[in-house]
Amino acid sequence: MKKSEKIWMDGKFVKWGDAKVHVMTYALHYGASIFEGIRCYNTKKGSAVFRLEEHVKRFFESSKIYRMELNYTKKEIKEAILDTVRKNGLKSCYIRPLVFRGYGEMGVNPLNTPVHVMIAVWEWESYLGDEALEKGIKVKTSSWNRMAPNTFPFLAKAGGNYLNSQLAKMEAVLDGYDEAVMLDIDGYVAEGSGENIFLVKDGVFYTPPVYNTILQGITRDFVIKIAKEMGYPVKEERIPREMLYISDEIFFAGTAAEITPIREIDHYELGEHKITKEIQNKFFETIDKCDPKYMTIV
Repeated sequence: MKKSEKIWMDGKFVKWGDAKVHVMTYALHYGASIFEGIRCYNTKKGSAVFRLEEHVKRFFESSKIYRMELNYTKKEIKEAILDTVRKNGLKSCYIRPLVFRGYGEMGVNPLNTPVHVMIAVWEWESYLGDEALEKGIKVKTSSWNRMAPNTFPFLAKAGGNYLNSQLAKMEAVLDGYDEAVMLDIDGYVAEGSGENIFLVKDGVFYTPPVYNTILQGITRDFVIKIAKEMGYPVKEERIPREMLYISDEIFFAGTAAEITPIREIDHYELGEHKITKEIQNKFFETIDKCDPKYMTIV
């Protein structure tokens, strides 16, 4: 990780190396944290953040689900994010807002623990590598399933939820793959370890619905919108595992992964990703032109 100069913590900027918490911090013991992954790009109009409004809205909604009340408004958090990018002088960067339960009491009941907010930014290139964006990645279906409904709230982008993702990711990497595809408890396609998934078959886009225990991705929403604008039908429906093997194209979508083609899954090779490249080009074109519908100038 490339260190930046400053991190925003509870309304104040501190040096990167001084942004610390106590080892008895509640979140370390019980996984009580909410976070967002946001990207700032260097565009033709200068540095700009992709879908800042939507990310901050989800940040607050996730916090609400876990009863972590922020002592800031959405407007204040948005400004703090932009200020943190400016303070560090980065033209492009990854942005990580985090709310977590801090040092106070132990025990499963978290209601009397203090709630803290921090925002960090750093230079981070493509999550799965620049070559992955061009040539695609090798993926396996994980032996680990996504959580069942009414166990963990999957609509919340909570730190504890990603223990499930870590198991899938580690298994994939140790088995020689780049990433994993996870199924829901009924065996239907859900998402990657940290990305949403799209299949293209006969010119139609397919993606799992929200009730398949997926995170309601912000880049996912963008892909659905632009695919429809480009004239492609988009179906949000349950996808059986074997449909992965007979699709024409498959790609991941997410803030970190952006639009990453999948070239092989479970040793089944896929096509040339012609339509995926159209979506990918439209994605980066929208960012580069700094479309005000999606971008917030720093």
